[in-house]
Amino acid sequence: MNDSGQTRPQRIRTEVVDLLLLASPIIANNLALAGMSFVDTVFAGNISARDLAAVGVGNATWFVVFLFGLGILMAMSPMTAQSLGSGRSAQVGSYLRQSLWLSQALALAGIALLMKAGALMSAIGIAEEFRPLARDYVKAVAWGLPAIYAYLALRFTSEGIGHTRPIALVAILGLMLNAFGDWVFMFGKFGFPAMGAVGCGYATALTQWVMLLIMLWYMTRGNRALYAPLRLFERFEWPDFARLNELVRLGLPIGIGVLAEVGLFSAAALLMGRMGSATAGAHQVAINYASTAFMIPLGINSAIMARVGQKIGRNDHHGARFTGLTGITVSAALMLVSAIVLLLFADSVVGFYTNDAAVRQIALGLLSMAAIFQVSDGVQVAAMGALRGLKDTTVPMAISVFSYWGIGFPLAWYMVVWRESGPIWVWASLVAGLTVAAVLLSSRFLRITQHVVQPQS
Repeated sequence: MNDSGQTRPQRIRTEVVDLLLLASPIIANNLALAGMSFVDTVFAGNISARDLAAVGVGNATWFVVFLFGLGILMAMSPMTAQSLGSGRSAQVGSYLRQSLWLSQALALAGIALLMKAGALMSAIGIAEEFRPLARDYVKAVAWGLPAIYAYLALRFTSEGIGHTRPIALVAILGLMLNAFGDWVFMFGKFGFPAMGAVGCGYATALTQWVMLLIMLWYMTRGNRALYAPLRLFERFEWPDFARLNELVRLGLPIGIGVLAEVGLFSAAALLMGRMGSATAGAHQVAINYASTAFMIPLGINSAIMARVGQKIGRNDHHGARFTGLTGITVSAALMLVSAIVLLLFADSVVGFYTNDAAVRQIALGLLSMAAIFQVSDGVQVAAMGALRGLKDTTVPMAISVFSYWGIGFPLAWYMVVWRESGPIWVWASLVAGLTVAAVLLSSRFLRITQHVVQPQS
């Protein structure tokens, strides 16, 4: 029995239920967002292998910039959670207003970088057959950055207070709009020209602006009773560099950590692009499925981060450790199930994406490797969420950089460039990086929380 009167099995069951209740809307949000990429990939694959490769490489390029900003803005979740847990709810509104300023600064920098994407693709040797199309896709999708970054500031604030249901609703509506936009702009409906992969980029950007407007309406009008006590929008506030510095100090290591992981996968896509359209398209199929499955532990990551943060705010260190360990176990178990499903139904999965025989053959081999790394991926992202809930971000960032760029990418580069090995070895390198990250991040959470809850005498 513990202080709450529950046995350990009862406490585990309660924690699992609480985590899943908080995580479920976030998972739905993540799956809907991944669904946008799935729809983009399927539509592009049904136009041509060239369009599929362009969306794959273009999405990999855009995603690096997008997720770096996402990581920085993710600081809003633990900061909101710990502020509420410690009874300092008045700070939340100021943090949000400053994060909105930060979001637009990040968007401007991101747009400037993405407009130069073509030069990067040329420098690293992306195949000429689809490089111009990938470049134009990136330029189109870049115009959604101001909206999606502002949306993320609102989203992570809502996650931090433990209210995740509107996040799922907005994402599901976004998925439907994105699919409709793809159909209109990619295939040329209602008088618009058929733009193929480039139309996919414009559909994504438009969807991001609509998602921002819906979330703003919900927080200011749709559920005023919940958000009004936090005074999120009570007044205009100029940039406060002390608050901005606090956000950046916590968020920048998260952003770099996210960039290290996602950058590894994007670099893998660019290496695949050296091997031609069929290989690049097959990699897009495999990475899109793996990314979709990853949305489940990513949702658990957010729930762990919020619950650990709130418990630390209440000075409940035992509870924070218990939540973190339970979340890591749940995430690993769910990804094990996902890996088994993928191994059993790989052929059917590939069939959803493309009918191109060359792409299908390569993709089947890559999916078998994707199944292997899913458990490691689930463990590392859950452990990262637990550490972020503790506001421990700098060392986890270093672990991510070391695992992905000290081990994963050099191994992939060696196998592809020096050994001229096939695409399966790129994925083997991803497995190596993720597994090292999973072991090191989990070990750090265990070490930190053991020291807190069982101090040496």
